[in-house]
Amino acid sequence: MSVLVTNDDGIQAPGMHALARALAAAIPVAVVAPEHERSATGHAITLHKPLRAVRAKIPGLDIPAWATNGTPADCIVLGVLDLLPERPEVVVSGINVGPNIGGDLTYSGTVSGAMEGAIMGIPSMAVSVASFEVVTFDVAAAAAVRLVEIVRRFGLPPDTLLNVNVPNVTLAELKGIAVTRQGQRRYLNRLDKRQDPRGRTYYWMGGEEDPMPDAEGTDAWALRRGMISVTPIQMNMTAEDFLGEMARRLGDVRLEPV
Repeated sequence: MSVLVTNDDGIQAPGMHALARALAAAIPVAVVAPEHERSATGHAITLHKPLRAVRAKIPGLDIPAWATNGTPADCIVLGVLDLLPERPEVVVSGINVGPNIGGDLTYSGTVSGAMEGAIMGIPSMAVSVASFEVVTFDVAAAAAVRLVEIVRRFGLPPDTLLNVNVPNVTLAELKGIAVTRQGQRRYLNRLDKRQDPRGRTYYWMGGEEDPMPDAEGTDAWALRRGMISVTPIQMNMTAEDFLGEMARRLGDVRLEPV
């Protein structure tokens, strides 16, 4: 198997089907995806219940495919350690409906599928389309095929993955491809407190995007200009620029009994 495909929108998601079809036209592909939507699960893994995988069918394709009751990260572990007959060359997660930029990366199940691939030492990427309505997957699928070709040829550094975000445009409308930095997109959290018909309290979590200027060279900056954003993401989250300052603040601190 050359490419292992997963997603967080579930085994029936048209974005994943478009991705699998585009890749399968060029190279061998297998799919291991959640049985239902697992968006915003972050890098969750399943430790407290059994994981199951059942054979699935991707419309129009005769490729190995499984649906699991796990998260996107679980799907990669299951595929690599058991379901596939050999280790995949590349992991691709997507195509997600909606962008994964800025702070989205900490929540995204799509990105976490690729992250798990990187943790397992496999060159990996996440692919998303920056729209939630009337989404077209053609450009994102074409970009994924070309990027997989590049990754298979050159590889990626250890513990590094590509986060790819594609504007919801046609090929004729596309303004190019930009290698970008992760931006600072954030959300203003909202918690709706309600009561059910029996008087019990329940909550709906939500949020709105915090309007912030898009710094030049970031993922959001590229998307707003009609370009594909390709952001290399590292697993090491150490704030290197702050190490010295934090050491100075600690100084010769000694702990006292409490």
